[in-house]
Amino acid sequence: MVKPAFPGLMQDVPLTIPTLLEHAAVNHAGTEVVARMLDGSVYRYTYGDMACRVRQAAHAWQRLGIRQGEVVGTLAWNHHWHMECFYSLPGIGAICHTVNPRLFSEQIVYIINHARDRFLLIDQDFVDTVAQLVDQLTSVEQFIILGSAGCVQVPPELGEVLFYDDLIASESTSIDWPELDERAASGLCYTSGTTGHPKGVLYSHRSTVLHSMAIAQPDNLSLSALDTVMPAAPLYHAQSWGLPYGACMVGSKFVLPGRHLDGQHLLELICDEGVTTGCGVPTVWSLVLEYAEQNDLNLGQLERLLIGGTALPTNIRDRLKVRGVAAVQIWGMTETSPMGTIGRVNRLSSAMLPDEKEQLLLKQGRLPYGVQMRVKLPDGSEAPRDGQSAGDLWVKGPWIASGYLHGDGGAMLDADGFFPTGDVGHIDALGFMKITDRSKDVIKSGGEWISSIDIEDIAANHPAVALAAVVAAYHPRWDERPLLFITLNAGASISESDMLAFLEGKIAKWWTPNAVLIIDEMPMTATGKIRKLTLRERYWRHLAADEQSH
Repeated sequence: MVKPAFPGLMQDVPLTIPTLLEHAAVNHAGTEVVARMLDGSVYRYTYGDMACRVRQAAHAWQRLGIRQGEVVGTLAWNHHWHMECFYSLPGIGAICHTVNPRLFSEQIVYIINHARDRFLLIDQDFVDTVAQLVDQLTSVEQFIILGSAGCVQVPPELGEVLFYDDLIASESTSIDWPELDERAASGLCYTSGTTGHPKGVLYSHRSTVLHSMAIAQPDNLSLSALDTVMPAAPLYHAQSWGLPYGACMVGSKFVLPGRHLDGQHLLELICDEGVTTGCGVPTVWSLVLEYAEQNDLNLGQLERLLIGGTALPTNIRDRLKVRGVAAVQIWGMTETSPMGTIGRVNRLSSAMLPDEKEQLLLKQGRLPYGVQMRVKLPDGSEAPRDGQSAGDLWVKGPWIASGYLHGDGGAMLDADGFFPTGDVGHIDALGFMKITDRSKDVIKSGGEWISSIDIEDIAANHPAVALAAVVAAYHPRWDERPLLFITLNAGASISESDMLAFLEGKIAKWWTPNAVLIIDEMPMTATGKIRKLTLRERYWRHLAADEQSH
């Protein structure tokens, strides 16, 4: 850091995670935090109560000998225990490492060992899972179960476990938080959106606080003390998009849905708790809409859904709009904390005709303050902002990763400090970015690019289609051609010719998929996205004999 020649006369107060908690404890002490428990019941307490338990947990971690800079793993759902870990562990200078329980066992083992977790906090649901893996977890010395003694039968493979509620019960509810450097690491999430093994993204106190300030702004996620926020994005998925910290900063009521992410349980919480803002991948909200439509139910006080992880399907946007709910598209990744762009109008675009405006908001959005973005063309030059010139997206900012844990992947930044996102897209004259594909998902046919995302969105609008995915398949003449995979809504039917007819006139003729495959179940990733890699690997040679096609 450059030392200023003439520094300002402002106080140098570190931006650390405990300051978020203590602000809420003083200024929003009576605001509720609500959690759906494993048995379906609802647990509720306040930010004041939560702060007391977080301080107790912090004392317990210190008593156990957890040191500053040490990584502590969590294998848990969205509930109050997990939320408390987001504050108590960074509060003493440790690193809260959220492990995705939906990953394959081999990946869970790799991630815990790679992070060198010495302590592992386990949800009651995952006790048996961990027991089967314990011999492979070489770094873990102590297992702590989230709950109190007797809440679950403990397999002997885990040895002498500790129980979270009992561990913190006798600790003091007041604390002098240790002085921390705001650039110290605070949280760790692994991303599987890279080649090879999952890679660790290490957040800092400073990046987390700045990201919280950014997402709360009206032009971004628009969080306030009058909101009730429910993240259907798991706490282990890019820290639930930063909402556990952003909501606490502004004092929003916070609703944690636990493991129950089906349409019925989510809609019950939306209505019963007065949820105004939700976040998650489109598949989750599709379940909520289906349940509401099938049972002729409304969406309570819901005002907006923040949708990311994949492109916003227009049919979900339109079904929400009919019910008075705005679908706000956001783009980001674990490496961007995750907010990168947000689909909200600015002054110029707000004056557009309604249809033009709606088309604009199907793009991934414009940049918030704090994020810089470049589109690099194949020759290394920067693309013009013309809404057409697509290239690789690179980003830079105070909550953007500079590299991966333990140096995995090597040096990531370019000469100007920009990070490669792995996405392909373009930016228009108004500053709105559109993802045209992941670098690994782009289909190159006869030297020309085909966007899988555009085809998927159109196909998903057919009333018979539940989910759609387009991947490249090898073609001996054109190198690659698109395959369209669809799953159907209950009781629906459609033929390949019907689907191709539905696409006709809506896409360029040479974009037309060479085959439409109707499958019973779409392969999904652990974060609710379609696992295109599985489809590509399984069907890569599907068109090998089709030399005359297209």
